Parts: sequence; C-alpha cells; structure tokens
Amino acid sequence: QVQLVESGGGLVQAGGSLRLSCAASGLPFSTYGMGWFRQAPGKEREFVAVITWRGDNTLYADSVKGRFTISRDNAKDTVILQMNSLKPEDTAVYYCAADKSRYRFSYYRDPPATDFASWGQGTQVTVSS
Repeated sequence: QVQLVESGGGLVQAGGSLRLSCAASGLPFSTYGMGWFRQAPGKEREFVAVITWRGDNTLYADSVKGRFTISRDNAKDTVILQMNSLKPEDTAVYYCAADKSRYRFSYYRDPPATDFASWGQGTQVTVSS
C-alpha cells in the first residue's frame, strides 16, 4: 500500500521560509515523478511543482517560480519543497503526490491533479502578513 506522509508545515511570517518533506513507502519511489499541490479554503487544488523520477527535470507554477524549489532524495524515498519568500497567498494545505505513470522524462505543462494516483494527507502552511 502506497503511503505518502508530509511534514514541515506551520505558521510563518511573510518573507519567511519553510521546508516541506514527503516520505514515501509502498512504491518504487525512484521510478515515479513526484509533485506538490496546494489547496486554499474555498479554492480548487492547484499545482505547485513537480520533479521527474531522475530528479533532472522540474516544473513550477508561475506563482511560485523563483521562490520554491523541489528536490528529491531517491536513497531516502523523500521529496522536498523548499519555500522561500513566503506570501500570505501561499497559505494552504500542501499535498505531495506520486505520478500515476512511471519513468516520465519531463513535464511540459502544469500537470493536472488527475495525473497523480497517490496522495498524502496534507500539511498546513499559514503565512501571516
């Protein structure tokens, strides 16, 4: 059974940083692309960032480009989202997700949530102004 467990959320002031982690189990982690999504109250879940299975290709939503960095450690079955220069509009529950397809070599567009088959329970990020 696939399990994705996020951690690292919390309350931070605008301009601050947080580092989210997602620990995976129950799947051959190194063969799947991994993504981060977020959902704010009253809004739909939206794409944040994605990284290919080899970690050599990444894609970011325009709203976080230049501020967030996604990375992965295939030896530890972990994907990281480093979030800097946080803004109040980044407040949301953040979810990590595993691509439903293995060995995807690149992402050319913001992938929809339907491209991901396994999801974590989410971690709350709150940015105060």
